Amino acid sequence: MDMTDDLRARAAADVFDEHLRLSTELRFAEDIDRNVSPSCVVLDRRGVFHGHDGVKLLARWLGEELPNARFTYTNRLVEGRVVFLEWTAEADGARVRDGADSYVIEDGWIVAQTIHYTVEATR
Repeated sequence: MDMTDDLRARAAADVFDEHLRLSTELRFAEDIDRNVSPSCVVLDRRGVFHGHDGVKLLARWLGEELPNARFTYTNRLVEGRVVFLEWTAEADGARVRDGADSYVIEDGWIVAQTIHYTVEATR
């Protein structure tokens, strides 16, 4: 079994844990390559986004909306292939108090995600 096979054999909880760790470490490119399916579908308030390009665009927008953000994960639930995350963030001039994401993880990949958050100005 090679490294790719090992990645695809991971449980949903392991994929999710690594996704959060790499994101916290600002290692977005590595996270996307290792954990996000090339055919991933993400539903966000702005529309439907596909694949690595869609995930990269959403990550860029999040960084622009919440510069230098400090995230707090307030609730993490994993049941089989389904994951739910609640979060808050404090950033330069903005905050989020209602972040909520859900994920479907299959064969070691995040294959679907929903994202919800409201950015509030703090200045």
